[in-house]
Amino acid sequence: MTEFQSDIEKLIKKTEKNNIWRQRECINLIPSESTPSLLVRMCSIADASGRYAEHRLMKGNEVYFYQGIDFIRDVEEDVRKEMQAYFNCTNVELRPISGQMANDIVFKAMVKFINRGRGTKLSRRMRSVINNDLKMGGHLSDQPMGALFNLVEENPETGKEYVYHFPGQKDNPYKTDTSKLAALIETAKPELIIFGKSMFIYKEPVKEVYKIVKNMNPKPILMYDMAHTIGLYGAFQEPLADGVDVVTGSTHKTFFGPQRGVIVSNMDENSGLDKLWTEIKSRALPGSTSNHHLGTLLGLLVASYEMNYFKKKFQTQVIANARAFANALNDRGVTVEGDATDGFTETHQVLIRVRKYGLGEEIALRLEKNNIITNYQALPDDDSFVGSSGIRMGVQEMTRFGMKEQDFEELAGYMAECIQKKRKVAEQVKLFRQRFETMQYCLPIEKAAPLAARVLASSFSDSKDAQIFAKAMVAKG
Repeated sequence: MTEFQSDIEKLIKKTEKNNIWRQRECINLIPSESTPSLLVRMCSIADASGRYAEHRLMKGNEVYFYQGIDFIRDVEEDVRKEMQAYFNCTNVELRPISGQMANDIVFKAMVKFINRGRGTKLSRRMRSVINNDLKMGGHLSDQPMGALFNLVEENPETGKEYVYHFPGQKDNPYKTDTSKLAALIETAKPELIIFGKSMFIYKEPVKEVYKIVKNMNPKPILMYDMAHTIGLYGAFQEPLADGVDVVTGSTHKTFFGPQRGVIVSNMDENSGLDKLWTEIKSRALPGSTSNHHLGTLLGLLVASYEMNYFKKKFQTQVIANARAFANALNDRGVTVEGDATDGFTETHQVLIRVRKYGLGEEIALRLEKNNIITNYQALPDDDSFVGSSGIRMGVQEMTRFGMKEQDFEELAGYMAECIQKKRKVAEQVKLFRQRFETMQYCLPIEKAAPLAARVLASSFSDSKDAQIFAKAMVAKG
């Protein structure tokens, strides 16, 4: 055996072991992850995964710069239609390949937008921005250290950007104090207000803020980073209907898709923001992307079909599961963040405080060794992520594998034993997971498998190679 083949076989062995562990032996509660369906994954590695289809608006027409792209052009248009139906919107930008890139595109477009009509004057940055503080659960990409980098004016005395944060309520820092926020908007006069978090258990005050700003001149742009909650759009919040101008997000957390990003809006001439949407499209290409990963675009179309078909059923179960999980943990003496009268959460996420049992990092590692995957989280009263007090969890992936309320209640028992008493529950969790290996909210495997096989077989450039692969699969069983 050559060294080349040996290296590949070692890698495949490790990959196979990891696949089996993650898909059959452990419970994944990372709130920013999900397993796509078989057909989404298979379409994502089809021929389109190696192709380009650059295009942009030129003189009123969408111009493509490559040949052989009729198929993927139609796919992109079909994804756009599915997304328009899902979000009940008119504008969809699909070329971001992550939620962070989607934010970066909007922020850079904002700078171009506020500088329109300045002629020969030097362009300026955004005067001020209001967002969620990183310590209070704000998303990293919405911060100056993230996609806002170099896009907001700096205070010459402090050297820090004019970025202000939503004030939290005294008794519940996960909710916004809207009276204090109204005063902040009055004094800061932001040009952009960003809703959305990565530690996300309650609705954002979209309607309240819209009432405050709707008559301001100039009115700040309202943006909602729904990276974590796009798959719950409508059941959780429907920000475009409530006054938000633009929504960004990831397509792979609570949504069923591969890892990509999306930007949606209803901007048109009547809104006076059509030029901002033009800038967003321009910053998408050529501003931020060239190749926008056409394989995953094809996978996203499959995921969009799935999401539009199963949306209400899936969303209802996710929120019910999260609340059942939170209450079960609380009943077992684990401190759950949020308000019990609100069911502790309105999203897919559940936050727990574990500091009396160890640092968040330590507890997360202990859970991992027992086949429960979470991530440690700094809570609002922590100084930093180092030495964090919390654990952040999401129920969306295991909901899709068929877990219901009573199953999350059982899982809460294993977790409480592991966290509070340091009991080893790895084997129990492995057996528990074996009850939830069949993915729901998609085509059943007996219908999906033949379609997936057709996609894979047609992806071989040599039909003989396809036959060899098919024989290998039969031999594998």
